Amino acid sequence: MADSDPALRSPRAAALSLQFPFRSTLPPGELPSPLPTKRTRTYSATVRANAGPVFKGACKDFSRSQGRGFIRPAHGGDDIFFHISDIEGEYVPVEGDEVTYKVCPIPPKNVKVQAVEVTLTHLKAGAKHETWSGQIIST
Repeated sequence: MADSDPALRSPRAAALSLQFPFRSTLPPGELPSPLPTKRTRTYSATVRANAGPVFKGACKDFSRSQGRGFIRPAHGGDDIFFHISDIEGEYVPVEGDEVTYKVCPIPPKNVKVQAVEVTLTHLKAGAKHETWSGQIIST
């Protein structure tokens, strides 16, 4: 039996292309992002982050279309990256929102950290906030 025989194929069946579910089709020469998301973070990194202290800061910026943002720590220092999958709660963060977060090292060198378990604690007054479902709420 040959798959190329038209008599053996259903007229409605499209050609199947099986792919490993976690691989994306990247342009040639482009590497996948090394930044771990909530879905791809290892169990041990998650345990270490959960056991760590809670920090406070303010949302510096957030891009919903790019799925990332940065937090300005309350204690000062460099801005901290956070991924859309690490945001807890129903509101999309905007600049000036106060947040709490924990940190997790970014592999492979584990020199920099990213914010995880990001929770909005105080919405910026006078700003329009959007829920993840798209409702606009003025504060």
